[in-house]
Amino acid sequence: MDDSHRADDIGTMPTVDISFGQSGDDVASLPRAKAPATLFGFSLGPTIMQWHEQVAIVTGGARGIGKATARLLAARGAAVCVNFAVHGEAAQALSSEIAAAGGRAAAVAADVTDPVAVEAMVARTEAALGPVTILVNNAGISWQGTLETYDREQFARMRAVNVEGVIHATRAVVGGMRTQRYGRIVNVSSIAATGTALANNAFYAATKAEVAILTRRFALELGPHGITVNAVAPGFVRTDLTQGGRGAANWAETEQRLAARAMMGRIGEPEDVANAIAFLAAPESGWVTAQMLTVDGGRMDYIGHG
Repeated sequence: MDDSHRADDIGTMPTVDISFGQSGDDVASLPRAKAPATLFGFSLGPTIMQWHEQVAIVTGGARGIGKATARLLAARGAAVCVNFAVHGEAAQALSSEIAAAGGRAAAVAADVTDPVAVEAMVARTEAALGPVTILVNNAGISWQGTLETYDREQFARMRAVNVEGVIHATRAVVGGMRTQRYGRIVNVSSIAATGTALANNAFYAATKAEVAILTRRFALELGPHGITVNAVAPGFVRTDLTQGGRGAANWAETEQRLAARAMMGRIGEPEDVANAIAFLAAPESGWVTAQMLTVDGGRMDYIGHG
């Protein structure tokens, strides 16, 4: 696979909320400001919200890219909902870490394939932290298969998480974002969507290509409401999932082989992708939408023509 999604979203768990820091009662209403902002004399358009006014939901936020993203958004000043479906202890530990550093966070269980659970997650987040202004659709799973080994049920489960999870979470937050006339949505796609030479990846790639298309179509629909929708396309990243099932020798060979396919000569780290997500989620990125930012170290093994 060509990104580092975990199986954080497998299984259905009761939705719970463990929040730390200030309550939602302390969060002011966040209407979109109208006065122009400037930086060194350059206009930035309508006044942007500050990081400390932001409330972010990161689906699949307990490990890997999601964890790195939640940490970075919290470091910037945003309150963060760390969503999980399986790794509750890791999500709660991350929330505690953010709170100990002076931030605000909540660990909330929800299977993104269940729209009712996702809506409840958003409601609990807003009750604890305030109106949601950032959504990072990171939750995802991977199943490797070929035409010969195609499994309809495996593919349906993967698509339910990777694609329908994006739809459910986006639908759950856009009402509030429309009201505020402000929002940042960042989807995690993959370079598999644009066609790398990694074998056994066709069906996973198909789900990530769908995410890429939905990113552009949602951006078209939501742009008039002050909401940007973008995606990142990670390359091969060191995470629990990519390392899982590989012994030390096998992992060393895999890392060396895939590092050689990148111009930068290394595989990615979760923080590499988190940095790109934070850029697209930033208040200053209000004129960037419908884009997919590739974060792959300059992979050179793409198939076909761009």
